[in-house]
Amino acid sequence: MVSAQRWEALRSEFPALNRYTFLNTATYGQTPRAAYDAVNKHFARRDERACMDFLEWFDDVDEIRARLGSLIGCKGDDITFLLTAGTALSMLLSGIDWKPGDRIVTLTNEFPNNIYAPAIVEGVEFIESPWSGFYEAVAHPKTRLVALSTISYSTGFRPPLDEVARFCRERNVLLYLDGTQSVGALTMNLAELQPAMMVVDTYKWMLTPNGVSFAYVAPEVRKWLKPAAIGWRSHWDWRAVDNLHLGPPVFSDKAERYESGMIQFPLIYGMDEVVKLMLELGPAEIEQRVLGLSGHLRQELRKLGAEVADEQSPIVTARWEKVDASTLARTLKQQGIVVSARHGRLRVSTHFYNNKEEIGRLVEALVTLTS
Repeated sequence: MVSAQRWEALRSEFPALNRYTFLNTATYGQTPRAAYDAVNKHFARRDERACMDFLEWFDDVDEIRARLGSLIGCKGDDITFLLTAGTALSMLLSGIDWKPGDRIVTLTNEFPNNIYAPAIVEGVEFIESPWSGFYEAVAHPKTRLVALSTISYSTGFRPPLDEVARFCRERNVLLYLDGTQSVGALTMNLAELQPAMMVVDTYKWMLTPNGVSFAYVAPEVRKWLKPAAIGWRSHWDWRAVDNLHLGPPVFSDKAERYESGMIQFPLIYGMDEVVKLMLELGPAEIEQRVLGLSGHLRQELRKLGAEVADEQSPIVTARWEKVDASTLARTLKQQGIVVSARHGRLRVSTHFYNNKEEIGRLVEALVTLTS
């Protein structure tokens, strides 16, 4: 069990917490000093060895994939590094052999990625369903794909993923998950969920400088999903750099087949420090910490008369009938309390580096601003 002293000591890794009451990880996570140090160490290594050891960087990345797999419940070979979450979804949508009348289903209030990209797939019916009608929409015989966020960015809604995944599998419906708003805060076991794909943009709860995402691609999906980009690493034997294969590429069975060339090494090294920390603390301990803070916050907001959804989620949203959420968020930021507004709700998001004192400062400010 992680002690209270350990949680407080960790705050020293995040210098911005000394200046701000930061409750906004759903927009940007704070990056620990250890991650910045790893980025700088990689650049120093480049200078020291003139990049002659670049193949060894890929060996390091394979070890990082394995650690990342331990965090989310899959094998390292199932993980590919991409630029953004949208890159992964676009690749999946482009790789499906759509038939006229096929359906894609998502939820209302979804993140724009899961609305924009499916909405422009030609010949496909795109359904934005409320949760109350979700299973009926998925059960339609023409449904081919469900695209969901593991946590709603705008409401904090947390769909029951075990139930959703099972429902999709029973109907041979592909399940795409965007875990950007939960992975790093909540436990994840992909071996149990078995989605077709899950992507995570690491600049939020994974606390990594933006510019790198990772995706889990199921082994059975890799059998038919072709890479969206082709480059020198597309051939399975790309490490033979002294005599690279000339001719049509033969793709690897591993998810690295979707990395056509060089990848974002500095950021991946930085992310690895976060992964190591999360594995050391324990994903279940982190989840307990995060949900404890968000649960406490919900109780305090209700005392102020806010309408607050009762979710087991690190994202807390609140609405006051006569208070404009965007104005409220701007005013709080002027006071050094960093939160957000989304679709008429004040959005507050806690991570393991937060504490009850910060929640107290927010609540104290809201007493005046919402009365």
